[in-house]
Amino acid sequence: MKILALSDQECLGLWDYFDPKRLEGVDLILSCGDLDPRYLSFIATFAHAPVLYVHGNHDDRYADVPPEGCVCVEDQIYTCKGVRILGLGGSVRYKNKGEHQYTQRQMDWRVWKQKLALRRRGGFDILLTHAPAYGLNDGDDLAHMGFEAFNTLMERYQPRYFVHGHVHMNYGQEYPRLSSYRQTKVINAYEFYTFEY
Repeated sequence: MKILALSDQECLGLWDYFDPKRLEGVDLILSCGDLDPRYLSFIATFAHAPVLYVHGNHDDRYADVPPEGCVCVEDQIYTCKGVRILGLGGSVRYKNKGEHQYTQRQMDWRVWKQKLALRRRGGFDILLTHAPAYGLNDGDDLAHMGFEAFNTLMERYQPRYFVHGHVHMNYGQEYPRLSSYRQTKVINAYEFYTFEY
């Protein structure tokens, strides 16, 4: 299965200078958040694959302008061609106002509410988030800190992939595109990245 992951910055080759060849053979599109909803709607129009998304910390506008033709997978497990995707968007809370920001405890609670579904489904294959995991390619500042709950999920369920955004690769070389955590391959989906499942 060919998967296209997107996050944080719109790719000019998929929007302003759209080339349909970039979507050829893509079976699934995963958005890690902080993208213009019109961009996701545009991609959904031309793609022959489902477009799944979670919210980033700047996606308050989705309430007024939802991405058309796309599926929000927040707090659920979505199965596509036998691949189970667990969606948990948002970032660590770093200001009093703003949707899609959570304390470590609030994210723990969101994960705990998935416990029964995870047991019924026998786990999951891809963890789709906006924020990274704690201590794994995250930032030193509160706004870019990762969630400890994601580390726990990877340790317990050993998904094949963890796909996130939020820490832009143009922030510096300390934010790699690819890394790993135990058995899980970790992908920073900044702008776009294609991989095979």
